[in-house]
Amino acid sequence: MRTDVTFPSAGLKLAGHLYTPDSEAPGPRPALVVGHPGSGVKEQTAGLYARRLAERGFVTLAFDAAYQGESEGEPRGLEDPGQRVEDLKAAVSFLTTLDAVDPGRIGAMGICASGGYALTAMATDHRIRAVGTVSAVDISRQFRLGADGTQDPAVLEGMLDAASAARSAEARGEDVRRFPLFPATEEEARRGGPHVHEGWEYYLTPRAEHPRSAKALTWTSVDRLATFDAFAPVGLIAPRPLLLIAGREAVTSWMSVEAFQRASGTKELAWIEGASHIDLYDKNAYVLPAVERLAGFFTTHLAA
Repeated sequence: MRTDVTFPSAGLKLAGHLYTPDSEAPGPRPALVVGHPGSGVKEQTAGLYARRLAERGFVTLAFDAAYQGESEGEPRGLEDPGQRVEDLKAAVSFLTTLDAVDPGRIGAMGICASGGYALTAMATDHRIRAVGTVSAVDISRQFRLGADGTQDPAVLEGMLDAASAARSAEARGEDVRRFPLFPATEEEARRGGPHVHEGWEYYLTPRAEHPRSAKALTWTSVDRLATFDAFAPVGLIAPRPLLLIAGREAVTSWMSVEAFQRASGTKELAWIEGASHIDLYDKNAYVLPAVERLAGFFTTHLAA
């Protein structure tokens, strides 16, 4: 069953979908917060994983980050990493208030950018007892180094120039400046390579397009992201367990590998053969085995 909910995060009201299992339970259940990719909304891949995991006995909460989707916050399209981590912690706080949830059995699950944010949130929030990620990305590394880790440093320098100019423009009373996340046409997307084309297809075609998903971010997101590091506190996660799931063909998989190498204690890096980064968002051939790994992991580590 899905219920529309709202909860506070640093003074902003966030919108979420709470999924509860249809089956009866003798007492409070384990629960999971599920974070969406950097340009996603709760109705897309986060909602898919939340629903699938609810079918396996968990109370799950997929929600829109602040400044995005149906959640509050201005300017729209701001990607603030500190706020994103706070949003995950606020979602945990909300779950602890529910009678159906065992507050000692809460985990976090993040997809793409939320994979990185979930690692940071868990590092300092001991209420999160286990964390699982799918196609995890430190979005700051992606901005600094590119999806494949080979980006020319001059690209970020140019983006920071634009971010600085945007701040000055806004100080003069001009409109908020934004940049598009995806090419305008399929031809342009194909020229950007398979990863760019995949993102374009997922977010800008009937495959998964949603009117509230972010098609552009504010330029002032860039300087916030440039100095963030989702993996820096990973060493604080142990002894709590960590599962990272990545597609064998994902150009971003090096970030899951780096997070795994930085972690200690109980940790697992699980590969989904044949899957790219975005294949794991919605293609059943790859999503279903990922869900099974997540369900088994959380069942084990959030046991009563």
